[in-house]
Amino acid sequence: MEFNPGNPVIKLCVQGIDMEEKGKPEDASQLFMQAWNEATNDFEKFTAAHYVARRQKDAADKLKWYQTALQFALKVNDDAVKGAFAGLYVHIAKCYEELGDADNAKKNRELAISAAHTPSDKGPFYHGTRADLKVGDLLTARRTSNYDTEVVMNHIYFTAVGNNAGLAAALAKGDGQEHVYIIEPTGSFENDPNVTDKKFPGNPTRSYRTEQPLKIVGELTDWARQSPEDLQKWRERLAGNKGKIIN
Repeated sequence: MEFNPGNPVIKLCVQGIDMEEKGKPEDASQLFMQAWNEATNDFEKFTAAHYVARRQKDAADKLKWYQTALQFALKVNDDAVKGAFAGLYVHIAKCYEELGDADNAKKNRELAISAAHTPSDKGPFYHGTRADLKVGDLLTARRTSNYDTEVVMNHIYFTAVGNNAGLAAALAKGDGQEHVYIIEPTGSFENDPNVTDKKFPGNPTRSYRTEQPLKIVGELTDWARQSPEDLQKWRERLAGNKGKIIN
């Protein structure tokens, strides 16, 4: 199961998030419910149910939707959803606490602790950029950000989703050709905290970071390109992002 920012259900969820940030919760709720109604596979249903859940005002309704999200996440049970399990169990535990069910709250908090894990993703992995590189080159940290020339990154970032690396390349500053390089981490890595549980539950984009070099072992030439209109929307989101980069 691969996260795709061009997926219609994901687009609806993104639009709902935008409405939340604009202080329009009712519009957000409608978009999230539309996403749920249009979802056709387990990953889409998991994602939409998570957003429907967080718009619920009643603890029982919230619990029902978070349990629904968990049900579909367990069906998927791959690297696109594993990072969400701990958060889902925490949400469910909080609902039980509000409902006065201490036993189930405790049980789900214990499940949240057991679900916390370091990434087990085996790849393949990709890095999107406009830099012209070759097989054998090393990508290293402590270089200028692809998106903000005033920021020097302490880590080097990569993903296990080729289409997302392609989007990263398209959004990178500069006039060079877009490249998606196939890379191999040379050391340990962790979930990218800038995306994990921020917009989407867990780490569905399978985005990671490391302080160790990434070795280029090839280049991906075929990935889903975003339309000019969609790219402009992503650029506007980047430009309007008020959150601080966790570096």
